[in-house]
Amino acid sequence: MKRYKKYKVVLAAILITLVSCNPDYLDVSDELAGELTMEEVFDNPGTTRQFHRNIFTGIPNSSNMLFGPDYQINGLDNPWAGATDELKLSHGALRNLTSNGYNSGNAPFHRWNTLYVLIRQANVFLENAKVIPQSGIADFIDEDEYSRMMAQAKFLRAYYHYLLFELYGPIPIMDSAVDPETTDLDFSRNTVDEVVNFIDEELTEVADQLNDKETEQNFLVLPSKGVALAVKAKLWMYAASPLFNGGYEEALALENPQDGKKLFPEYSSQKWDKALSAMQDFIDFAESGYYSLYKVYDGNGNLDVDASLYELFMDYNDEVIWASSQDDWGTLSYEGIDKRVTPRTERGGLASIAVTQELVDDFFMMDGMSIEESPLYSEDGFSTIGEDLTGQTNEGTYKMWINREPRFYQTVFFHGRKWHISNNVVKFSKGDGNDNSSANYPWSGYLLYKRMSRTIYNSGSYPRREYRPSIIFRLAEFYLLYAEALNEVNPSDPRVIEYIDRVRERAGIPLLAEIKPEIIGDQEAQRKAVRQEMRVELATEGQRYFDVRRWMIADSPQGRQGGNFYGMDMNAGSEADFFNRAPYENRVWEKRMYLYPIPLNEVQKSERLVQNPGW
Repeated sequence: MKRYKKYKVVLAAILITLVSCNPDYLDVSDELAGELTMEEVFDNPGTTRQFHRNIFTGIPNSSNMLFGPDYQINGLDNPWAGATDELKLSHGALRNLTSNGYNSGNAPFHRWNTLYVLIRQANVFLENAKVIPQSGIADFIDEDEYSRMMAQAKFLRAYYHYLLFELYGPIPIMDSAVDPETTDLDFSRNTVDEVVNFIDEELTEVADQLNDKETEQNFLVLPSKGVALAVKAKLWMYAASPLFNGGYEEALALENPQDGKKLFPEYSSQKWDKALSAMQDFIDFAESGYYSLYKVYDGNGNLDVDASLYELFMDYNDEVIWASSQDDWGTLSYEGIDKRVTPRTERGGLASIAVTQELVDDFFMMDGMSIEESPLYSEDGFSTIGEDLTGQTNEGTYKMWINREPRFYQTVFFHGRKWHISNNVVKFSKGDGNDNSSANYPWSGYLLYKRMSRTIYNSGSYPRREYRPSIIFRLAEFYLLYAEALNEVNPSDPRVIEYIDRVRERAGIPLLAEIKPEIIGDQEAQRKAVRQEMRVELATEGQRYFDVRRWMIADSPQGRQGGNFYGMDMNAGSEADFFNRAPYENRVWEKRMYLYPIPLNEVQKSERLVQNPGW
């Protein structure tokens, strides 16, 4: 039984197209480019499957961070790493967006239209798909295949509502297909609680109808029970966090103009209880043999931290909860992430995806302490032989970069480091080949190193490309989310530190239980520890943008999104002066950016669709 009114969004032009006999309404494949009626589509097993497959096209692609003029620009890829305090991209829509800001009319990374079209396609499928009995040797859809496709379509409908909620907050619920000839297309937004409860109920219903886990490479994108439980757990983490749980004062005043319904709830501690319950369901499932942190051991049975942290992203493994086969890593001879994170001095690289100094500073030292706490940290001069206890750097490396934790070396490529294949020393100061003399350059004096292939090289017999899955969810994030939920419900629960330390142990740094026992049971100290760990463990994977917003710390030191951002001095006249911190950009941050603006054209043509605060 449906428990919610059939709220729909103002997408009149699109919806009319979708239900007409125009072949565009299918938007499935060229094979369907004919004037087919709805009955003809769903009477045929082939077109039914094609219609079903098209519903999957809204699943995010975490490997696409480029957003240049030749790339599709939407919020279902990964602009978020470059739109937050992790990266500076010197190309595409993000080159100037962080310093210029945006408004409701020109905000570039929307999910709105794309996902509502796909939600409608899911609804059309759910209302029209059917078993097609076998007749002779003709193709058919049996009960098992029909049930499987229906469960997947229902999951995607819920998941796309989740993705809209993540970006915009409360949105109109669309739980059935719209007939624009008989339906008023102007509808109000549902409340936070209505949206969360709708998604929760849909995922709860569908979880047991999906396979427990998908492991075959060609079917990674198919939702599983584990994925449904993971989405549900993250949904409740959002719902319990300050942004959606009474902490955004301006949003508390937001109401629908027709009936005065408040869209955001007052604070409720019960939201954290629900978040912990949903997270516990996922953790129990994960630890019953389905997922585990990825670890590589050497011949003596010792954890090989560097191999673990690198290989984690190179192929599908048991840490991956959900991944897409979409691949925008590119090649070294054509556009892609790998080319953009390769120095120009290394045979055709473009050296244009830079890591912020702010992220560099937030990685721990090898003793597990922050740079403010650790006696190992220094910005005074250059290393001597044996001074870097990690063995990761050369003699003469700027001391800021020695004795850092393994995740730092897996994520950040810095001045004076040797390239992994050529063994060439790479520099970013003026006159050294990777400076700011090119339009595309690493503004901060650092390059992103995480997730790039270490086997490709634009020379000889080296491969120019290496496939990697685009990971959507992985277990380490959920261990940290679990610790966060535990801490908010009961800071004395020993599992708070235990699950943070599981991630730290794989990262090769000392455990909090050993080096900071005084924080155990201290809710604020443990909260800070969880957030610090998320910052470095998930760096540049696309989640930081949403975390600083749900925690509402974007205008605080721990999550600052505005003001001057720093790097090494790319304008220095000498290599010696390059090592001075220098601002490269003054970023715009306004409180209204806690929620993305609903597209201006949608609000303008509606009498009911109220805009987010400040837009």
